[in-house]
Order: sequence, then C-alpha cells, then structure tokens
Amino acid sequence: MTQPWHLYGMALLYIVAGINHFRKPNLYYKIIPPFFTNKKFINEMTGFLEIVLGIALCIPGFTSLAAAFIILLLILVFPANIYMVTYSEGRLGLPLWLLYIRLPLQFLLMYWAFSYIDFEELFL
Repeated sequence: MTQPWHLYGMALLYIVAGINHFRKPNLYYKIIPPFFTNKKFINEMTGFLEIVLGIALCIPGFTSLAAAFIILLLILVFPANIYMVTYSEGRLGLPLWLLYIRLPLQFLLMYWAFSYIDFEELFL
C-alpha cells in the first residue's frame, strides 16, 4: 500500500457503489431523469466506470487521471441528483431534506477527488 489510506477509502466507495449498480439496477433506473432514454445502458456504464475508476485510483501512475475522471463522472450524474430533489418519482422514499444535503455532498466528493490530482503527472 503506497497510497494514503484515505485514497483507498475513496476507491472502495466507488467500487462498492459501482457494484451496486449491477446488484440493484431498478434503484438507479428510478433516479435517472426520464429524458434519458436508455436507462439500462446509463446505469451499467456508470457502474462500470465507478468500478474501473475506483481500481485505477489505487494504481500509482493512474491516480491523477482516475481522480480527474471521477470529477467528470460526478458532474455527468449530477442531473440525477437534481431529478431526485425536483420530482417525487425519483426520491426513492427519502426525505427531501436529505436529498438537499446530497447536492453539496457531490461537490465535496469532487473536492476530495481533486485533492488526489497531481497536475504535473496528469499533463506530462
């Protein structure tokens, strides 16, 4: 283990979340906004990317790139978070206050990923 422990924690978070996309796909279908037509593809691609990026975080030389792509992924899935707050169909029975807390949590996750980007490594 050459990386800091908290990086492995972040990697585990994304790997487990990615696996969950395949274990409970119907849960994710409900939070994908209806204007996205192929929910199965979006769910599986998101889950796959979370698993791959979680693993890549742990590999020296790929950490910065993986962290940068995690930020991009979090931006791309943000419409699902907005949908959950805006439409009752996407709330999964969760209280609205909790869904509002989830919105800034996405930015904290982006900041956490940003902290692992070595820009010299990324662009050289």
